Amino acid sequence: MRTITLKLIPGDGIGIEVMHECLRILRAIEEVHGGITFSRHKLDWSCGYYLRHGSMMPPDGLSILADSDAILLGAVGFPGVPDHVSIQGLLLPIRQGFDQYINLRPIKLLPGLDSPLRVSSPDAIDFVVIRENSEGEYCGKGALLHEGTDEETAVQEGWFTRRGVSRVIRYAFEFALRHGRGSLVSATKSNALNYSMVFWDRIFEEIRAAYPGIVSRSMHIDALAGLMIMRPEAFEVVVASNLFGDILTDLGSAMLGSIGISPSANINPERLFPSMFEPIHGSAPDIAGKGMANPVGMIWSMVLMLEHLDLSDMAALLMGALEKVLAGRNVRTPDMGGRSTTGEVVDEVCRLYVLP
Repeated sequence: MRTITLKLIPGDGIGIEVMHECLRILRAIEEVHGGITFSRHKLDWSCGYYLRHGSMMPPDGLSILADSDAILLGAVGFPGVPDHVSIQGLLLPIRQGFDQYINLRPIKLLPGLDSPLRVSSPDAIDFVVIRENSEGEYCGKGALLHEGTDEETAVQEGWFTRRGVSRVIRYAFEFALRHGRGSLVSATKSNALNYSMVFWDRIFEEIRAAYPGIVSRSMHIDALAGLMIMRPEAFEVVVASNLFGDILTDLGSAMLGSIGISPSANINPERLFPSMFEPIHGSAPDIAGKGMANPVGMIWSMVLMLEHLDLSDMAALLMGALEKVLAGRNVRTPDMGGRSTTGEVVDEVCRLYVLP
């Protein structure tokens, strides 16, 4: 029997209820597989924790997480705690501390999803954004100068290292090769960001030369965002910096019809540290506790987690069950035009997973 240790951080708002419901899927996986068991360890690190303790997690938080095979995160953020406090206090320390330098976010119009875009077929939206996840614009460095005076100045730094930029670009090309994707676009803004993005472009040009079989090019982020809307079929793999990747994938999720749909994986490819999996939606305090939250993003994130844990057969079964539920159009949450609760969607996924 293989034991898989999971550290669970439900977080805030709808993250708590989505996590609670989706944990039932783990029991279904155990039942179907028969040779694995999930050892679950729930942690109450959240904005509520911050209000009680003055920090988003304890000082030895990374040590508590370090012995896990994977981390599952719900959502973080709640009124009363500024977003920069919650993110800088929990998400970034985990991503940076565990060198989860790859943030992988698939954008795919699954059968049954209704895109607000006019597309010829669901296949028109099917690409992956690979976002640098450990430095860049989210390095957390900067300063506030001459505070409280007319000369008050905010300086926000972006750190781009050759090591950091090279490894994410190389990972993106290798991902394209492994998954049979023939084209790759690098997001840039080197016409305005004359240090960081010129540096990024130069390294991209060096690396792309080693992958002649993949059609690759750079695009300015503004033009790229526009083309994503007008011709989403033009994209297969996009590699981007921390900030650009974050914005593009929220746009991509909106292209699928709901921000609650898309998953993400914060990956340490070398597996020296645990990787973390989370839906990209926020904590949505306005609907928290109402049973309305869409669990699709969390379920899809669990698919990515199973793939990372070398349980590709279980991942395929779970993705198949999720696709059947969406394609059926009968069980869906209000944000997708339905009336089902979070639990009812999970019930149906579990039923189809156990009885495919």
